[in-house]
Amino acid sequence: MKRLTFLFSGPMLILAALANSGCGSSRQLQSIAVSPASVDAKDYPNGQVSLTATGTYSKPPSPVPLTSKDVVWCAGETSGACYGNIAPPVTVDQNGLAKCGPTFVGTATVLAGTQSSAMVNPDGGSQLKIFGSAQLTCP
Repeated sequence: MKRLTFLFSGPMLILAALANSGCGSSRQLQSIAVSPASVDAKDYPNGQVSLTATGTYSKPPSPVPLTSKDVVWCAGETSGACYGNIAPPVTVDQNGLAKCGPTFVGTATVLAGTQSSAMVNPDGGSQLKIFGSAQLTCP
């Protein structure tokens, strides 16, 4: 009977120990910074501005450059809401290359962040969970 008890409890103890040793060991993204934070498109060739995202994590190495595999880029609001079914004032590709819309004059917000699967804005845009922003001025 003792042998039967060990067959059931032994593996469970090993699994519990492995699970506990792994808890909390993963790095978590805490914040994202977009650089340059404020930029004027007129100072760049063809008005195309290359933005970069840097992530700060809970454990080293940190901070680190983020790529299109790590974040999504969009035009949106400082609240982290990406524009959806409306014409954005600026466009930005998944590599962070931003450009002013043909008729837009003013300042627009460009975002880089992680998508939240639970939230969608009324205009069909996504809500970013962890994000950083930059202000792009269009002539």
